[in-house]
Amino acid sequence: MSNLTIGFIGLGNMGGPMAANLAAAGHTVRGNDVAGTTAKGVSEAATIADAVKDADVVITMLPNGAILRQVAEEAIAHMAPGALLVDCSTVDVESARFAAEAAQKAGLLFVDAPVSGGIGGAQGGTLTFMAGGAEAAFEKAKPLFDIMGQKAVHCGDAGAGQAAKICNNMILGATMIATCEAFALADKLGLDRERMFDVVSTSSGYSWSMNAYCPAPGVGPTSPADNDYKPGFAAELMLKDLGLSQQAAEMANADTPMGALANALYTRFVEEEGGRGKDFSAMLPRFEKRGWQG
Repeated sequence: MSNLTIGFIGLGNMGGPMAANLAAAGHTVRGNDVAGTTAKGVSEAATIADAVKDADVVITMLPNGAILRQVAEEAIAHMAPGALLVDCSTVDVESARFAAEAAQKAGLLFVDAPVSGGIGGAQGGTLTFMAGGAEAAFEKAKPLFDIMGQKAVHCGDAGAGQAAKICNNMILGATMIATCEAFALADKLGLDRERMFDVVSTSSGYSWSMNAYCPAPGVGPTSPADNDYKPGFAAELMLKDLGLSQQAAEMANADTPMGALANALYTRFVEEEGGRGKDFSAMLPRFEKRGWQG
């Protein structure tokens, strides 16, 4: 793959390492961040226009759909026809489709490609990309996904990447709650946590939340639970994604009672119970402190 000029908008905890990995692979990366954040090997662009001018590819990693719409409009106005715009933010499906339509009207290719894997995955280049857009756009983006991640799945047309991310994280939020509930119940029943893990991790209770990201300190592979629940994936980000799932469910007239309950529990945890700034698996100490229907 030849050297590309890449404009990268949003160099936060996720975007910064992703941009640095692209630069380390030999691409010319110009970065812009509203907070002035920089990344290793990435040249700083004072404005979005400076970052995207004459770029072969522009990648965005932004907090929400409203900001994506604003940034996309500004970036698209300064991008060269035929260039590729890749949005790696996690946003609502409608905002992704808005950006896709604006790009198409300007003669650009577009892919919505939210990621899974957290900060560790961004740093290690092991993210999973869930991509929506035309086949030609996905094929052009795939070599860059291969640098930043370990897997990229073309999920369908524009917005399909966001749909996959929202569905995935609705499952993740609900299963993490169930895993934390089960550990708290095991404690109260006098069941040793390590023995519970040995049984559940090889039985029908197997899940990513249990086996790969266990919320109990000292049990299973190392996870944020072993680092005082410092976030690999913050509780407020899980809350954001669960909110998006319920917004999508309402739009699609889908019945998602478990997703709705997970959203309500994380809302309470983040806004009322000190969960903000902690990993989403810190639900376990939350349940440890509570009694029956408490």
